[in-house]
Amino acid sequence: MTSFPQDDAVAHASPAALRALIESRRAVRRFTDEAVPEAVIRDCLELAVLAPNSCNLQPWSFQVIRDPALLARLHPVCMSQNAAKAPVIIAVLARPDTWRQACQNIVDYWPEPEVPARIRSFYAKTAPFQYNQGPLGLFGLLKRQLVRLAALRKPLMRTPNSRAQMRIWAVKSTALAAENLMLAFQSHGYATCPMEGFDEVRLRKVLDIPRQALPIMLLAVGRQGEKGVYNPRLRFPLEQQVTWL
Repeated sequence: MTSFPQDDAVAHASPAALRALIESRRAVRRFTDEAVPEAVIRDCLELAVLAPNSCNLQPWSFQVIRDPALLARLHPVCMSQNAAKAPVIIAVLARPDTWRQACQNIVDYWPEPEVPARIRSFYAKTAPFQYNQGPLGLFGLLKRQLVRLAALRKPLMRTPNSRAQMRIWAVKSTALAAENLMLAFQSHGYATCPMEGFDEVRLRKVLDIPRQALPIMLLAVGRQGEKGVYNPRLRFPLEQQVTWL
């Protein structure tokens, strides 16, 4: 991964404000019929795509569903759960297939008049070698063998070197963006519910989802309705899940 220019001044949210925002977010399963303004949705999506991501290739896309007829068709696809009655549903898609265009986008949208030579070189040579798996994944197979040999001499980044690893690569970055998206809506006073309970085959028949895109969640968005939170929050003790070394 390469480094990118940073702003000299870094803004810091207060720990108390951040804790309050995160603690206020719950998975809400009942919503009112109140519409979510497009300006709010756009603002939240802009914050979502500020999430950190691998090599800045931004392997995600979003489909915002507001049309009542389309929402009605999605409801049974989502197992007819209450959360799927929200006024907005956002399909959050991981995109392991967009890396090549993203490499070009880095150069096209570089935020300075001149693209540094190291950036051009990285996205013209290093990144394509790293993410290209070739037809039927055969180039990835070759890279795995090369990495095994080269890693005998020094530490190396060993993935992604298969189509399956590319899917994991894309999902990791997209999940970070999804968390940004949920917290952004929370800051505007709108509740969310990330839904994994849906029939992907039927979802692809209802929505125009690119073949290689991976629907990792359907995010329900709206104003929290009565009895929208079903149960008290439960998290396991930190000591069970954290090791201090």
